Amino acid sequence: MRKGTKKIYVGDVAIGGDSPISIQSMTTAKTSDIDAVVKQINALEKAGCDISRSAINDMDDAKAISEIKNRTNLPFVADIQFDYKLALAAVENGCDCLRYNPGNIGSEEKVREIVEACKQRNIPIRIGVNSGSISKEIVDKFGGVNADSLVASAMEEIKILEDMDFYDMKISVKSSDVNTMIDAYRKLSSKVDYPLHLGVTEAGPIYQALVKSSIGIGSLLKDGIGDTIRVSITGDPVEEVKAAKTILKSLNLRRDGLDIVSCPTCSRTTVNLEEIVAEVEEKANGLNIDAKVAIMGCPVNGPGESKEADYGISAANGMGFLFENGKTIKKVKEEEIVDTLLDVLKESYKNEYWFKRICRHQRKWIYNN
Repeated sequence: MRKGTKKIYVGDVAIGGDSPISIQSMTTAKTSDIDAVVKQINALEKAGCDISRSAINDMDDAKAISEIKNRTNLPFVADIQFDYKLALAAVENGCDCLRYNPGNIGSEEKVREIVEACKQRNIPIRIGVNSGSISKEIVDKFGGVNADSLVASAMEEIKILEDMDFYDMKISVKSSDVNTMIDAYRKLSSKVDYPLHLGVTEAGPIYQALVKSSIGIGSLLKDGIGDTIRVSITGDPVEEVKAAKTILKSLNLRRDGLDIVSCPTCSRTTVNLEEIVAEVEEKANGLNIDAKVAIMGCPVNGPGESKEADYGISAANGMGFLFENGKTIKKVKEEEIVDTLLDVLKESYKNEYWFKRICRHQRKWIYNN
């Protein structure tokens, strides 16, 4: 069972409580390059991202926020480091959330200015603890960078904000070490009821990042811990969103796009299953079709898996049987499998994309009014 946490809003996206677990990513273009950032955010939205974050490194970046928001739909998180004036400028220019590392903003008076600005505009703050940025005092006290020092850093900053009567926050305690990350979030979850942002930081190139993030984020979600996630990948941010969606779908926490079940193939496979699956995945990309689809070339498990899925193909010897909700609806030749399956999917879900867009804009209108 998922742990109950305080519900906050980042723009029109609810985080915590009974809200769906949201997906976040981060732009890589310089934020003042408005066209480039808008292009990235729109690509993230198309891939299924719920919230986008951008680094604010100077005043030009901060001033770009309002125009970026005018041209995009996703809530905008301003990532601030070192200069509290950039945080104030980001708030002034309409960011939906601030994120900073504990201790690097400066004195408590500077933090107080940020907090007061956020209070006036109902903007939440993410306290983002990373294993590479814990204060020397805390590292020394807890004998190094470990789960205890990560949690202590978060708790120290939480108390600072609570003493200023600020409670509209979410917390992360990320580490590049998966075991440390899991232990830290479990400890933190036992101490606070603020929504938690999950992630393995600096997880590396794509395959390494996928494995690390699936183990770390997936383990915590299975424990009922976590309200929003980011899969960190050295590469295209869109791949982060795809990975995050797959983690959530694998735990039945999200239905967003095709969830493809397919066998690894063996000598019993008599159709080119690898090619069929790749073609379905490619042609279904961007269709916003939410369904579990089994594509099987195994006479042992194929019919059963196909019947259990929303839609299924059980193929052998140049033919394929198409299932819908457990019932056989068509028999087609191998070369017709992909197009026939996609035609059925499109017919059943042709309004899904616009339904989602309408719902998002309705939430945005309600939030703004």
